Amino acid sequence: MSNRHTIHLKPVNKVLEVDHGTPLQDVLFVHGVEFPCGGRKRCTGCKIKVLRGAFPVTPEQEELLSEKELTAGWRLACCGNVIDDLEIELAQWEASVLTDNSSFPFKPKAGYGIAVDIGTTTIVAQLLDLSNGTVIAVNTALNKQAQYGADIMERINYAISAHGKTNLGALLRDQIESLLTELIETTEISVDHINTIVLAGNTVMQHFFCDFDLAPLSHVPFEPVESAYGVTELSPVEPGWRHRDETSITFLPSLGGFVGSDILAGIIATGMHKRTKYSCLVDLGTNGEIVIGNKNRLLCASTAAGPAFEGARISMGMRAVTGAIASVEKINGAYKCTIIGGGAPRGICGSGLVDAVSVGLDLGFINSSGRFDDKRNSWELLAPVSLTQQDIRELQLAKGAIAAGITILLNALHITIDDIAQVHLAGAFGNYINRESARNIGLLPFPVDKILSSGNTSLLGAKRALFMEEYNEIQSIQKITRHIPLSTNPAFMEIFSQEMLFPER
Repeated sequence: MSNRHTIHLKPVNKVLEVDHGTPLQDVLFVHGVEFPCGGRKRCTGCKIKVLRGAFPVTPEQEELLSEKELTAGWRLACCGNVIDDLEIELAQWEASVLTDNSSFPFKPKAGYGIAVDIGTTTIVAQLLDLSNGTVIAVNTALNKQAQYGADIMERINYAISAHGKTNLGALLRDQIESLLTELIETTEISVDHINTIVLAGNTVMQHFFCDFDLAPLSHVPFEPVESAYGVTELSPVEPGWRHRDETSITFLPSLGGFVGSDILAGIIATGMHKRTKYSCLVDLGTNGEIVIGNKNRLLCASTAAGPAFEGARISMGMRAVTGAIASVEKINGAYKCTIIGGGAPRGICGSGLVDAVSVGLDLGFINSSGRFDDKRNSWELLAPVSLTQQDIRELQLAKGAIAAGITILLNALHITIDDIAQVHLAGAFGNYINRESARNIGLLPFPVDKILSSGNTSLLGAKRALFMEEYNEIQSIQKITRHIPLSTNPAFMEIFSQEMLFPER
């Protein structure tokens, strides 16, 4: 028996060589296969088609996949090791990562800097010439931690459990170093000319990167360690990076609970902390964060709403990659689906899900309670992609949490929706969501003309921080910001229950 096997990946036409017994999960993640449940054999997000070679059916696969799927060669990548040469058809393709090309005011500095946005799903870095603010190079990647769970709570639980054999903090730091090395190597700039690196990310990514204790984030009241509220300045030796000792590495601080430095960076990027009129920032990523306020006072909150918007927990959910239904449009009493990359659909992403439910409400397929109105159990959008009753319920949970968070923050500020001058939608999902559909399902109760797609505000804020001599602006934002924990708010459950309903037609 050979100790090495080849794996042919279709349709990307890549050939890999791996050792006998290598977990297939370890091999396929970097090629775009998702593991929403972290490889715990609880979902079908890592479905692949084995065209040739032996990959035995396990009891878990028999439970999660139909007999028809198993006969056709479909398997779950998390359920076995490589024991034979394989030819595999991937059910996923690489996702695009949202970068930023915004212009912004700055005071020129000497040298070069790198801004890094560490997302739960993706990581993006930009190299800037600090003398003129020009972006010289960009590098992006899927966060390798995602193979241990799409949800941040999955990763926290994995990291603090006895089974957490992989150090997810070291995995993150090593990946970012490789990302930055590749970034610099695409230019003629020496690593010795990099003066400063600024990182922003959610609270959990901050704890992983800075090696803070994750245990407090695993249970109520979900409070980060005290160090998370300060600017963390590191020398390259601390994360184990091969940069010169003079290079400063700064991780921006969190604002509270699961409201991380990515949201602080978003406040900097949008300038909402400098305005007299009220603004709202909503980041619908793997988690959902909300900030409302003005130059006198900012209130922020977080909700566990993001997974549904990114396709997790949806029966045929997936990221916004090739084959995903990304939009659904009502046309003359019927509807039309748009698929990323064209061709046959393989699933539905968050923007498509919001559109589909909006159209379903308009066409009378779905009522305000979220139930199908014609006694059907599912709705086939475009074969083989269907929405189930549970899928709609997952969207209701997500949109209800976001809408309830907005209501609670407005009430705490003693203002109404009419007082909000601008709503900034941040992150990849916010960039692609149809604003009409979001309002139609009650996710964003604001007038459509006030809603702005603001892109990757975390990355833009990190870039602006590269030019800060001191961090006085950050400290000023922290002084006027208060975190509202929704999990302990006495009004949350009542408002949440009301907001789960869709608006009446």
